[in-house]
Amino acid sequence: MNNVLVMPMIIPVIAGILLIFLRPYIKLQRWVSFLVMIVNAGIAVYLLNRIQTEGILRLDFGGWEPPYGILFVADSFSVILVLTTSIVTAICLLYAFSSVGKAIENMYFYSFVNFLIAGVNGSFLTGDLFNLYVCFEIMLLASYVLITLGGRKAQLSESVKYVVINVVSSWVFLIAIAYLYGTVGTLNLAHLSERIAESGQTPLLTVISIVFLTVFALKAGLLLYFWLPGAYSVPATAVAALFGALLTKVGIYAMIRIFTLLFYHEPSVTHTLIGILAGLTLIGGSIGAIAYKDIRQIVAYNVIIAVGFILVGLAIGTQAALEGSIYYLIHDMIVKALLFLLAGTMIVVTGETRIDHMSGLIRNYPSLGWIFFIVMLSLAGIPPFSGFIGKVLIGQGAIETGSYILLALAFISSMFVLYSLLRIFLNSFWGETIISKEDKVPMKKGWIIPCMLLSGGTIVLGLGVEAIAPYVLDAANTLMNPQLYIDAVLNRN
Repeated sequence: MNNVLVMPMIIPVIAGILLIFLRPYIKLQRWVSFLVMIVNAGIAVYLLNRIQTEGILRLDFGGWEPPYGILFVADSFSVILVLTTSIVTAICLLYAFSSVGKAIENMYFYSFVNFLIAGVNGSFLTGDLFNLYVCFEIMLLASYVLITLGGRKAQLSESVKYVVINVVSSWVFLIAIAYLYGTVGTLNLAHLSERIAESGQTPLLTVISIVFLTVFALKAGLLLYFWLPGAYSVPATAVAALFGALLTKVGIYAMIRIFTLLFYHEPSVTHTLIGILAGLTLIGGSIGAIAYKDIRQIVAYNVIIAVGFILVGLAIGTQAALEGSIYYLIHDMIVKALLFLLAGTMIVVTGETRIDHMSGLIRNYPSLGWIFFIVMLSLAGIPPFSGFIGKVLIGQGAIETGSYILLALAFISSMFVLYSLLRIFLNSFWGETIISKEDKVPMKKGWIIPCMLLSGGTIVLGLGVEAIAPYVLDAANTLMNPQLYIDAVLNRN
């Protein structure tokens, strides 16, 4: 029955290939892609419930038992992210149906969305370090295409920088894998954890861990985020929403997994460095969020702030802080997708990208305005929205360990988030409207319904904390106790 573990990756791959041959049938492509995400969400729910009763699940490919073969591993942390990815992607696809346009849809848009999700889910589920690299590359190759669809000059300019940065980071990733394999002789994550623990994480392994940290910092936008604001500003709105919701989160997932399972023996070096990088990311992201008047840039810098905030929890490293990081990771995937969709919709209805050129939108589009208000409160961490519980738990972890500087930076950055979004809200939605009745662009249901679904998601996640708490608690417990993962993978019960 564990064959189902590979389905969240293999179903999008098969669908992506199939849709290449269904290019003339746009409506069929749309609903096949949407159905794939719903099926993946159902599989994730099934796996989550099995994990609660049976423990961590494992699938060995070709019958080769670990540490010799390739395998997928499903624990609560990875499957929660697969579930969130599937739901967010399904909603972004609904938005894409009404916004992308047939010209872009005919460029194999839905095939590459499926390939992107295959790479994302594979990254969450793989139990092998080299296959983490492979899944990263699948995701990135699909993103290279999606960022350029449309062929505008700005897209091509930013895509060159995006591709070069990711190719270089992937090359360094491969070098780090080679050095680690040469040092301990395995790439199975559980076996790596055991071998590194036996050696006591020598200085050489600590240096290798810092190389991995550099790679994942580039992927996640941790301090090394100079490529991110431009790259996330130029694609179609639905694509930008997927990028903002998913791509940096895969880098964050990899960092959390590697530095709780493999390199946790020298926290005074590795986790202190993560804390410094997270703090600097919070400062840089906060400055960027208030420095620009282009709504796309403001939203992109809010992604950067969230990266720093989530990884503060990893740097602190307590059970409460990791629970907070997981809650905030789920929250941010939902809310950042919504924020990008709202920003894109505002640009379409006004024809402007600068917030000082927009005004009075709440008179023309009241539902859009109040959904933006919900997003603002959620990202600021106001209860009962989804951002609240993650911030409280990370704050609790910081107080427990005396990490007061990180605590201060994390919560001051929340004020910058609130201020940056309040600027958008006051400039763009209040005042005299700039849109006459004759020039008013009709609000399509395909635009507003996905926004309403995601805004409902942040409310449900906030109010339903008790329902998902057992899964998050189990995920954090697995991260805090690497032996649980090792025993499940290497059959040492």
